[in-house]
Amino acid sequence: MELTCFKAYDIRGELGTQLNEEIAERIGRAFAQVLKPKTVVVGGDVRETSEPLKLALARGLQAGGVDVLDIGLCGTEEIYFATSHLATDGGLMVTASHNPINYNGIKMVGKGSTPISADSGMDAIKALAESGEFTEVAKQGEYKQVSTVDAYIEKLLSYVDASTLRPMKLVMNAGNGAAVPTVNRLEEKFKELGAPIEFIKVNNEVDPTFPNGIPNPILSEQHPQTAGPVKEHGADMGIAWDGDFDRCFLFDENGTFIEGYYIVGLLGEAFLKQQPGASIIYDPRLVWNTVEIVEANGGTPIQSKSGHSFIKERMRKEDAVYGGEMSAHHYFKDFAYCDSGMVPWLLVIDLLSKTGKSLGELVRERMAAYPSPGEINSKVADADATIERVLAAYEKDSLAVDYTDGISLDMGEWRFNLRKSNTEPVIRLNLETRGDKALMDDKTNELLALIRQ
Repeated sequence: MELTCFKAYDIRGELGTQLNEEIAERIGRAFAQVLKPKTVVVGGDVRETSEPLKLALARGLQAGGVDVLDIGLCGTEEIYFATSHLATDGGLMVTASHNPINYNGIKMVGKGSTPISADSGMDAIKALAESGEFTEVAKQGEYKQVSTVDAYIEKLLSYVDASTLRPMKLVMNAGNGAAVPTVNRLEEKFKELGAPIEFIKVNNEVDPTFPNGIPNPILSEQHPQTAGPVKEHGADMGIAWDGDFDRCFLFDENGTFIEGYYIVGLLGEAFLKQQPGASIIYDPRLVWNTVEIVEANGGTPIQSKSGHSFIKERMRKEDAVYGGEMSAHHYFKDFAYCDSGMVPWLLVIDLLSKTGKSLGELVRERMAAYPSPGEINSKVADADATIERVLAAYEKDSLAVDYTDGISLDMGEWRFNLRKSNTEPVIRLNLETRGDKALMDDKTNELLALIRQ
Protein backbone atom coordinates (compact mmCIF):
# COMPACT_ATOMS: atom_id res chain seq x y z
CA MET A 1 0.00 0.00 0.00
CA GLU A 2 1.52 3.31 -1.10
CA LEU A 3 0.52 6.18 1.20
CA THR A 4 0.36 9.57 -0.52
CA CYS A 5 -1.05 11.36 2.55
CA PHE A 6 2.41 11.85 4.12
CA LYS A 7 3.66 15.42 3.58
CA ALA A 8 6.82 17.26 4.69
CA TYR A 9 5.76 17.59 8.32
CA ASP A 10 2.25 16.25 8.70
CA ILE A 11 -0.28 13.89 7.15
CA ARG A 12 -3.03 15.19 4.90
CA GLY A 13 -5.16 13.52 2.29
CA GLU A 14 -8.44 13.15 0.47
CA LEU A 15 -10.94 11.04 2.38
CA GLY A 16 -11.58 7.53 1.12
CA THR A 17 -8.65 7.33 -1.30
CA GLN A 18 -5.67 8.88 0.52
CA LEU A 19 -6.92 8.67 4.10
CA ASN A 20 -9.44 6.33 5.72
CA GLU A 21 -9.86 4.35 8.95
CA GLU A 22 -7.67 1.46 7.78
CA ILE A 23 -4.84 3.85 6.89
CA ALA A 24 -5.26 5.73 10.19
CA GLU A 25 -5.04 2.44 12.12
CA ARG A 26 -1.87 1.49 10.23
CA ILE A 27 -0.37 4.91 11.02
CA GLY A 28 -1.16 4.48 14.72
CA ARG A 29 0.40 1.00 14.66
CA ALA A 30 3.52 2.31 12.89
CA PHE A 31 3.81 5.27 15.29
CA ALA A 32 3.80 2.77 18.18
CA GLN A 33 6.43 0.49 16.66
CA VAL A 34 8.83 3.18 15.39
CA LEU A 35 8.78 5.57 18.36
CA LYS A 36 8.04 2.98 21.11
CA PRO A 37 5.97 5.34 23.29
CA LYS A 38 4.32 4.09 26.49
CA THR A 39 1.47 6.65 26.50
CA VAL A 40 0.13 8.93 23.78
CA VAL A 41 -2.53 11.69 23.71
CA VAL A 42 -5.07 11.85 20.87
CA GLY A 43 -7.70 14.42 19.90
CA GLY A 44 -9.63 15.67 16.90
CA ASP A 45 -11.25 18.73 15.33
CA VAL A 46 -14.95 19.19 14.49
CA ARG A 47 -15.04 17.39 11.13
CA GLU A 48 -17.42 14.42 10.95
CA THR A 49 -14.59 12.07 9.99
CA SER A 50 -12.24 13.22 12.78
CA GLU A 51 -13.83 11.08 15.50
CA PRO A 52 -13.77 7.75 13.55
CA LEU A 53 -10.24 8.46 12.27
CA LYS A 54 -9.07 9.29 15.80
CA LEU A 55 -10.55 6.04 17.18
CA ALA A 56 -8.87 4.10 14.35
CA LEU A 57 -5.54 5.73 15.26
CA ALA A 58 -6.17 4.74 18.89
CA ARG A 59 -6.83 1.11 17.87
CA GLY A 60 -3.54 1.03 15.99
CA LEU A 61 -1.66 2.53 18.93
CA GLN A 62 -3.25 0.08 21.38
CA ALA A 63 -2.43 -2.85 19.08
CA GLY A 64 1.17 -1.67 19.31
CA GLY A 65 1.02 -1.80 23.12
CA VAL A 66 0.53 1.94 23.70
CA ASP A 67 -1.84 3.41 26.31
CA VAL A 68 -4.06 6.07 24.71
CA LEU A 69 -5.42 9.19 26.46
CA ASP A 70 -8.23 10.76 24.41
CA ILE A 71 -8.89 14.47 25.14
CA GLY A 72 -11.82 14.60 22.69
CA LEU A 73 -12.77 17.63 20.56
CA CYS A 74 -9.87 20.07 20.70
CA GLY A 75 -7.54 22.39 18.81
CA THR A 76 -4.07 21.35 17.70
CA GLU A 77 -2.45 23.42 20.44
CA GLU A 78 -4.44 21.49 23.05
CA ILE A 79 -2.63 18.32 21.88
CA TYR A 80 0.71 20.17 22.15
CA PHE A 81 -0.26 21.33 25.64
CA ALA A 82 -1.59 17.95 26.83
CA THR A 83 1.49 16.08 25.56
CA SER A 84 3.75 18.25 27.71
CA HIS A 85 1.34 18.75 30.63
CA LEU A 86 0.62 15.02 31.04
CA ALA A 87 4.29 14.15 30.29
CA THR A 88 3.27 11.59 27.66
CA ASP A 89 5.55 10.23 24.95
CA GLY A 90 3.67 11.79 22.05
CA GLY A 91 0.46 13.28 20.70
CA LEU A 92 -1.65 12.86 17.57
CA MET A 93 -4.20 15.40 16.38
CA VAL A 94 -6.74 14.54 13.69
CA THR A 95 -7.39 17.72 11.71
CA ALA A 96 -7.50 19.05 8.17
CA SER A 97 -7.32 22.65 9.46
CA HIS A 98 -8.37 24.87 6.50
CA ASN A 99 -8.34 22.15 3.80
CA PRO A 100 -11.49 21.34 1.76
CA ILE A 101 -14.36 19.41 3.35
CA ASN A 102 -13.36 16.13 1.64
CA TYR A 103 -9.93 16.12 3.35
CA ASN A 104 -8.59 15.22 6.75
CA GLY A 105 -5.16 14.76 8.28
CA ILE A 106 -2.97 14.01 11.29
CA LYS A 107 -0.43 16.18 13.09
CA MET A 108 2.09 14.28 15.21
CA VAL A 109 4.44 15.26 18.03
CA GLY A 110 6.86 13.30 20.19
CA LYS A 111 7.88 13.59 23.83
CA GLY A 112 7.92 17.20 25.08
CA SER A 113 5.71 18.17 22.10
CA THR A 114 8.71 18.04 19.75
CA PRO A 115 7.71 17.99 16.06
CA ILE A 116 7.96 14.77 14.09
CA SER A 117 9.19 15.38 10.56
CA ALA A 118 10.90 13.38 7.80
CA ASP A 119 14.23 13.15 9.63
CA SER A 120 12.77 12.47 13.11
CA GLY A 121 10.59 9.46 12.44
CA MET A 122 8.01 10.46 9.82
CA ASP A 123 9.72 8.57 6.97
CA ALA A 124 10.09 5.42 9.08
CA ILE A 125 6.43 5.61 10.17
CA LYS A 126 5.36 5.98 6.53
CA ALA A 127 7.52 3.04 5.38
CA LEU A 128 6.19 0.75 8.12
CA ALA A 129 2.55 1.81 7.61
CA GLU A 130 2.98 1.01 3.89
CA SER A 131 4.62 -2.38 4.42
CA GLY A 132 2.32 -3.48 7.27
CA GLU A 133 5.16 -5.56 8.74
CA PHE A 134 4.09 -5.08 12.34
CA THR A 135 5.52 -7.13 15.20
CA GLU A 136 3.18 -8.66 17.77
CA VAL A 137 3.20 -7.15 21.27
CA ALA A 138 2.74 -9.00 24.55
CA LYS A 139 0.04 -6.70 25.89
CA GLN A 140 -2.52 -4.40 24.22
CA GLY A 141 -2.54 -0.78 25.31
CA GLU A 142 -5.41 0.73 27.29
CA TYR A 143 -7.79 3.50 26.18
CA LYS A 144 -9.01 6.25 28.50
CA GLN A 145 -10.85 9.56 28.01
CA VAL A 146 -9.30 12.42 29.98
CA SER A 147 -9.67 16.21 30.19
CA THR A 148 -6.89 18.78 30.31
CA VAL A 149 -9.24 21.71 29.73
CA ASP A 150 -8.91 23.38 33.14
CA ALA A 151 -5.11 23.27 33.10
CA TYR A 152 -5.04 24.52 29.47
CA ILE A 153 -7.32 27.50 30.21
CA GLU A 154 -5.24 28.32 33.30
CA LYS A 155 -2.11 28.28 31.11
CA LEU A 156 -3.72 30.66 28.59
CA LEU A 157 -4.74 33.07 31.34
CA SER A 158 -1.15 33.16 32.64
CA TYR A 159 -0.30 35.36 29.62
CA VAL A 160 -2.47 38.26 30.81
CA ASP A 161 -3.08 40.04 34.09
CA ALA A 162 -6.89 40.13 34.09
CA SER A 163 -6.93 42.79 36.81
CA THR A 164 -5.13 45.33 34.59
CA LEU A 165 -7.18 44.84 31.41
CA ARG A 166 -9.03 47.92 30.24
CA PRO A 167 -12.66 47.66 29.04
CA MET A 168 -12.74 46.15 25.57
CA LYS A 169 -15.18 44.73 23.02
CA LEU A 170 -13.77 41.83 21.02
CA VAL A 171 -15.34 40.18 17.98
CA MET A 172 -14.55 36.45 18.22
CA ASN A 173 -15.03 34.52 14.96
CA ALA A 174 -14.54 30.83 15.76
CA GLY A 175 -15.56 29.83 12.22
CA ASN A 176 -17.84 26.99 13.50
CA GLY A 177 -14.59 25.13 14.24
CA ALA A 178 -12.62 23.75 17.17
CA ALA A 179 -12.11 27.23 18.70
CA VAL A 180 -15.77 27.43 19.83
CA PRO A 181 -15.42 25.65 23.22
CA THR A 182 -12.24 27.56 24.12
CA VAL A 183 -13.82 30.92 23.26
CA ASN A 184 -16.78 30.08 25.51
CA ARG A 185 -14.55 28.95 28.38
CA LEU A 186 -12.38 32.07 28.20
CA GLU A 187 -15.51 34.25 28.17
CA GLU A 188 -16.74 32.52 31.35
CA LYS A 189 -13.33 32.85 32.99
CA PHE A 190 -13.04 36.58 32.21
CA LYS A 191 -16.49 37.09 33.78
CA GLU A 192 -15.42 35.13 36.88
CA LEU A 193 -12.27 37.25 37.19
CA GLY A 194 -14.25 40.47 36.71
CA ALA A 195 -12.28 41.45 33.60
CA PRO A 196 -14.15 44.14 31.59
CA ILE A 197 -13.95 42.18 28.32
CA GLU A 198 -17.08 41.78 26.18
CA PHE A 199 -17.09 38.96 23.61
CA ILE A 200 -19.15 39.48 20.45
CA LYS A 201 -19.28 35.91 19.18
CA VAL A 202 -19.57 35.10 15.46
CA ASN A 203 -19.98 31.61 13.90
CA ASN A 204 -19.79 30.28 17.43
CA GLU A 205 -21.62 26.96 17.05
CA VAL A 206 -19.60 23.81 16.33
CA ASP A 207 -20.77 22.70 12.86
CA PRO A 208 -18.87 20.09 10.79
CA THR A 209 -20.65 21.25 7.62
CA PHE A 210 -18.99 24.70 7.93
CA PRO A 211 -22.06 26.67 6.75
CA ASN A 212 -20.02 29.90 6.58
CA GLY A 213 -17.16 28.34 4.63
CA ILE A 214 -14.22 26.30 5.89
CA PRO A 215 -12.50 28.69 8.30
CA ASN A 216 -9.38 30.09 6.65
CA PRO A 217 -9.36 33.77 7.64
CA ILE A 218 -6.28 34.59 5.56
CA LEU A 219 -8.64 34.53 2.52
CA SER A 220 -9.89 38.03 1.70
CA GLU A 221 -13.39 36.73 0.91
CA GLN A 222 -13.72 35.66 4.56
CA HIS A 223 -12.62 39.00 6.02
CA PRO A 224 -16.13 40.60 6.05
CA GLN A 225 -17.35 37.91 8.50
CA THR A 226 -15.08 39.46 11.15
CA ALA A 227 -14.58 43.01 9.85
CA GLY A 228 -18.36 43.65 9.53
CA PRO A 229 -19.20 42.97 13.21
CA VAL A 230 -16.12 44.98 14.34
CA LYS A 231 -17.51 48.06 12.57
CA GLU A 232 -21.13 47.33 13.49
CA HIS A 233 -20.41 47.00 17.24
CA GLY A 234 -17.59 49.57 17.46
CA ALA A 235 -15.31 46.80 18.73
CA ASP A 236 -11.68 47.31 19.75
CA MET A 237 -10.47 44.33 17.78
CA GLY A 238 -11.57 41.28 15.79
CA ILE A 239 -10.07 37.80 16.07
CA ALA A 240 -10.69 34.94 13.63
CA TRP A 241 -9.31 31.39 13.71
CA ASP A 242 -8.76 28.59 11.25
CA GLY A 243 -10.35 25.14 11.76
CA ASP A 244 -7.94 23.78 14.37
CA PHE A 245 -7.14 27.28 15.73
CA ASP A 246 -3.37 27.00 15.59
CA ARG A 247 -3.45 30.34 13.73
CA CYS A 248 -5.30 33.51 14.66
CA PHE A 249 -5.90 36.55 12.49
CA LEU A 250 -6.42 40.04 13.85
CA PHE A 251 -8.53 42.98 12.66
CA ASP A 252 -8.06 46.47 14.08
CA GLU A 253 -10.73 48.82 15.46
CA ASN A 254 -11.69 49.88 11.90
CA GLY A 255 -12.13 46.28 10.74
CA THR A 256 -8.85 46.42 8.80
CA PHE A 257 -7.16 43.02 8.41
CA ILE A 258 -3.66 43.07 9.88
CA GLU A 259 -1.18 40.84 8.06
CA GLY A 260 0.53 38.34 10.39
CA TYR A 261 3.88 39.91 9.46
CA TYR A 262 3.20 43.06 11.49
CA ILE A 263 1.96 41.05 14.49
CA VAL A 264 5.35 39.25 14.56
CA GLY A 265 7.09 42.60 15.09
CA LEU A 266 4.51 43.67 17.68
CA LEU A 267 4.86 40.50 19.76
CA GLY A 268 8.64 40.46 19.32
CA GLU A 269 8.82 43.94 20.84
CA ALA A 270 6.47 42.97 23.68
CA PHE A 271 8.67 39.98 24.63
CA LEU A 272 11.87 42.04 24.44
CA LYS A 273 10.43 44.58 26.88
CA GLN A 274 9.99 41.71 29.36
CA GLN A 275 13.19 39.82 28.45
CA PRO A 276 15.86 42.19 27.10
CA GLY A 277 18.44 40.63 24.81
CA ALA A 278 16.28 37.61 23.92
CA SER A 279 16.40 35.85 20.55
CA ILE A 280 13.41 36.13 18.22
CA ILE A 281 12.94 33.70 15.29
CA TYR A 282 11.36 34.85 12.02
CA ASP A 283 10.81 33.32 8.57
CA PRO A 284 12.36 34.57 5.29
CA ARG A 285 9.17 35.59 3.50
CA LEU A 286 8.92 39.12 4.94
CA VAL A 287 11.75 40.32 7.17
CA TRP A 288 12.63 44.02 7.25
CA ASN A 289 10.03 45.14 9.78
CA THR A 290 10.80 42.29 12.20
CA VAL A 291 14.57 42.69 12.03
CA GLU A 292 14.36 46.48 12.54
CA ILE A 293 12.04 46.19 15.57
CA VAL A 294 14.00 43.36 17.22
CA GLU A 295 17.36 45.13 16.80
CA ALA A 296 15.92 48.47 17.99
CA ASN A 297 14.74 46.73 21.16
CA GLY A 298 18.08 45.06 21.87
CA GLY A 299 17.10 41.57 20.73
CA THR A 300 18.73 39.10 18.36
CA PRO A 301 16.73 38.39 15.17
CA ILE A 302 17.39 34.89 13.78
CA GLN A 303 16.07 33.69 10.42
CA SER A 304 14.69 30.16 10.01
CA LYS A 305 13.16 28.23 7.15
CA SER A 306 9.33 28.50 7.10
CA GLY A 307 7.29 25.67 8.56
CA HIS A 308 6.48 24.67 12.11
CA SER A 309 9.05 21.88 12.49
CA PHE A 310 11.90 24.14 11.29
CA ILE A 311 10.87 27.10 13.48
CA LYS A 312 10.44 24.93 16.60
CA GLU A 313 13.77 23.21 16.05
CA ARG A 314 15.56 26.57 15.63
CA MET A 315 13.82 28.04 18.68
CA ARG A 316 15.04 25.16 20.85
CA LYS A 317 18.57 25.44 19.43
CA GLU A 318 18.75 29.21 20.05
CA ASP A 319 16.65 29.14 23.25
CA ALA A 320 14.46 31.80 21.61
CA VAL A 321 11.61 33.27 23.64
CA TYR A 322 9.30 33.76 20.64
CA GLY A 323 9.07 32.86 16.96
CA GLY A 324 6.64 34.21 14.39
CA GLU A 325 5.72 33.52 10.78
CA MET A 326 3.90 35.94 8.52
CA SER A 327 1.38 33.11 7.92
CA ALA A 328 0.02 33.85 11.45
CA HIS A 329 1.76 30.99 13.23
CA HIS A 330 3.17 32.25 16.54
CA TYR A 331 5.46 30.10 18.72
CA PHE A 332 6.24 30.50 22.41
CA LYS A 333 9.11 29.12 24.48
CA ASP A 334 6.91 28.61 27.54
CA PHE A 335 4.24 26.85 25.44
CA ALA A 336 6.63 23.95 24.76
CA TYR A 337 8.09 25.97 21.85
CA CYS A 338 4.79 25.32 20.05
CA ASP A 339 2.41 27.49 18.07
CA SER A 340 -0.82 28.77 19.59
CA GLY A 341 -3.77 30.63 18.11
CA MET A 342 -5.00 31.77 21.54
CA VAL A 343 -1.85 33.20 23.14
CA PRO A 344 -1.25 35.95 20.48
CA TRP A 345 -4.56 37.81 20.90
CA LEU A 346 -4.30 37.55 24.69
CA LEU A 347 -0.86 39.18 24.51
CA VAL A 348 -2.25 41.87 22.20
CA ILE A 349 -5.16 42.82 24.53
CA ASP A 350 -2.60 42.98 27.35
CA LEU A 351 -0.50 45.30 25.15
CA LEU A 352 -3.54 47.49 24.32
CA SER A 353 -4.24 47.82 28.05
CA LYS A 354 -0.64 48.65 28.95
CA THR A 355 -0.08 51.19 26.15
CA GLY A 356 -3.56 52.73 26.07
CA LYS A 357 -3.31 52.59 22.28
CA SER A 358 -5.54 50.87 19.71
CA LEU A 359 -4.28 48.00 17.57
CA GLY A 360 -4.39 50.30 14.54
CA GLU A 361 -2.16 52.82 16.33
CA LEU A 362 0.30 50.09 17.27
CA VAL A 363 0.78 48.75 13.72
CA ARG A 364 -0.18 51.53 11.29
CA GLU A 365 3.27 53.16 11.16
CA ARG A 366 4.96 49.80 10.65
CA MET A 367 2.57 48.88 7.83
CA ALA A 368 3.39 52.19 6.12
CA ALA A 369 7.15 51.75 6.69
CA TYR A 370 7.21 48.30 5.06
CA PRO A 371 4.11 47.83 2.90
CA SER A 372 3.36 44.35 1.56
CA PRO A 373 0.48 43.01 -0.57
CA GLY A 374 0.39 39.81 1.51
CA GLU A 375 1.16 36.34 0.20
CA ILE A 376 0.07 35.72 -3.39
CA ASN A 377 -0.28 32.16 -4.69
CA SER A 378 0.05 31.13 -8.33
CA LYS A 379 -0.57 27.69 -9.83
CA VAL A 380 2.30 26.84 -12.16
CA ALA A 381 3.15 23.78 -14.25
CA ASP A 382 6.78 23.62 -13.09
CA ALA A 383 7.62 25.44 -9.85
CA ASP A 384 11.39 24.86 -10.06
CA ALA A 385 11.59 26.18 -13.62
CA THR A 386 9.53 29.22 -12.62
CA ILE A 387 11.85 30.02 -9.70
CA GLU A 388 14.88 29.68 -12.00
CA ARG A 389 13.28 32.02 -14.56
CA VAL A 390 12.60 34.68 -11.90
CA LEU A 391 16.10 34.30 -10.43
CA ALA A 392 17.67 34.76 -13.88
CA ALA A 393 15.65 37.96 -14.42
CA TYR A 394 16.53 39.67 -11.11
CA GLU A 395 19.77 38.19 -9.73
CA LYS A 396 22.14 40.50 -11.63
CA ASP A 397 20.50 43.63 -10.14
CA SER A 398 20.13 42.27 -6.60
CA LEU A 399 22.23 43.26 -3.57
CA ALA A 400 21.91 39.79 -2.03
CA VAL A 401 20.32 36.40 -2.73
CA ASP A 402 19.28 34.10 0.11
CA TYR A 403 18.31 30.43 -0.35
CA THR A 404 17.06 29.66 3.18
CA ASP A 405 13.57 28.98 1.84
CA GLY A 406 13.01 29.23 -1.89
CA ILE A 407 14.73 32.41 -3.10
CA SER A 408 14.86 35.79 -1.35
CA LEU A 409 16.30 38.73 -3.31
CA ASP A 410 17.19 42.09 -1.79
CA MET A 411 16.75 44.71 -4.52
CA GLY A 412 17.66 47.70 -2.33
CA GLU A 413 14.39 49.61 -2.03
CA TRP A 414 12.33 46.42 -2.28
CA ARG A 415 12.76 42.69 -1.74
CA PHE A 416 10.83 39.52 -2.46
CA ASN A 417 10.68 35.83 -1.55
CA LEU A 418 9.44 33.12 -3.91
CA ARG A 419 8.97 29.56 -2.65
CA LYS A 420 7.16 26.33 -3.40
CA SER A 421 4.30 25.25 -1.15
CA ASN A 422 4.87 22.12 0.96
CA THR A 423 1.18 21.25 0.86
CA GLU A 424 -0.29 22.54 -2.44
CA PRO A 425 0.74 22.65 -6.16
CA VAL A 426 1.37 26.39 -5.98
CA ILE A 427 4.21 28.88 -5.80
CA ARG A 428 4.03 31.63 -3.14
CA LEU A 429 5.20 35.22 -3.62
CA ASN A 430 5.87 37.68 -0.80
CA LEU A 431 7.18 41.19 -1.41
CA GLU A 432 7.85 44.35 0.59
CA THR A 433 9.26 47.81 -0.04
CA ARG A 434 10.82 50.55 2.04
CA GLY A 435 7.75 52.72 2.48
CA ASP A 436 6.83 52.91 -1.22
CA LYS A 437 3.34 51.54 -1.90
CA ALA A 438 3.41 52.49 -5.61
CA LEU A 439 6.68 50.56 -6.03
CA MET A 440 5.09 47.63 -4.18
CA ASP A 441 2.18 47.52 -6.63
CA ASP A 442 4.45 47.96 -9.64
CA LYS A 443 6.90 45.20 -8.66
CA THR A 444 4.12 42.82 -7.59
CA ASN A 445 2.47 43.12 -11.02
CA GLU A 446 5.84 42.78 -12.78
CA LEU A 447 6.72 39.59 -10.87
CA LEU A 448 3.30 38.02 -11.27
CA ALA A 449 3.44 38.56 -15.04
CA LEU A 450 6.79 36.74 -15.14
CA ILE A 451 5.62 33.93 -12.82
CA ARG A 452 2.34 33.32 -14.67
CA GLN A 453 3.56 33.71 -18.25
